[in-house]
Amino acid sequence: MQRDGWKILVIAVSIFLLGAQVGFAQPARQWVMPNVEAPRLQQVLFDSAAAKTKVSYFIYTPEVYDTEKDRRFPVLYWLHGSGGGMRGLQPLTRHFDGAMRAGKMAPMIIVFPNGLADGMWCNSKDGKTPMETVVIKELIPHIDASYRTIAAREGRILEGFSMGGYGAGRLGLKYHDLFAAVSMIAGGPLQEEFKVHEAPRADPQEAQLLLDMTYGGDQAYFKAQSPWVTAEQNAAGLQTGTLIRQVVGDADEVYQNNRKFHDHLTQLHIPHAFLVVPGVGHNPNGIFQGLGESNWEFYRQALANLPAQ
Repeated sequence: MQRDGWKILVIAVSIFLLGAQVGFAQPARQWVMPNVEAPRLQQVLFDSAAAKTKVSYFIYTPEVYDTEKDRRFPVLYWLHGSGGGMRGLQPLTRHFDGAMRAGKMAPMIIVFPNGLADGMWCNSKDGKTPMETVVIKELIPHIDASYRTIAAREGRILEGFSMGGYGAGRLGLKYHDLFAAVSMIAGGPLQEEFKVHEAPRADPQEAQLLLDMTYGGDQAYFKAQSPWVTAEQNAAGLQTGTLIRQVVGDADEVYQNNRKFHDHLTQLHIPHAFLVVPGVGHNPNGIFQGLGESNWEFYRQALANLPAQ
């Protein structure tokens, strides 16, 4: 791809990963997102008993999925940031597809769940947004039943950016028996207490709305859902078997909270990689550029123990 083409791809991927920063101020629960067209990407709806409605997700299948009919594939579950970020889904899909075609990344299915604009990848206190239940108890079994997946821990990776990094952390550490690897990219909120006047990436009004909508304005509930607590509760089970990485730029507003979380994991003796990208803010493009080829090495290591087919 020419240099200008890469610039366009990078900008669009950044839009998707960052999501609309005004997402915190949008209370609507859009369980079915607008369709996005991209090569080998399709939108699928399934019936969710937890949400009491149809819920959408996007799924990418590699080209060999159509030609190797007896082959099963690992699955990357990719959690988006606040706002939903559907505008950049097409170039992000091409980003992964290009890596697979170049042999940098093993062929795999990629699932982009619908986490709503501000669903925080956890069950809301009022029960109206059962995000965790939808993803863990319904979507993953649905994917394994509907596609030729490697339906085992060794065949699943969980990754996300920003709000999605927070989701990957809390879900990946809590349900470590489901995932071979967990990747938290610039995850947030990772603070122990949600102080609305100190929220790194939201003004006080937005932060208060999020605290009220998802956590019922309850600091204790916020803490109970946090990766801090899930790490403590599952420290023994996380000593082996789960590849964990945490990535953040040192110019990111969420850097300090990410470093504190890294220290927390270290104190709990939970093996993990903590990667800091110099000079990069809350910018996924800068993070990917800083990681370079090591980004693809993470996925290769994550799938090192795939069962023989």
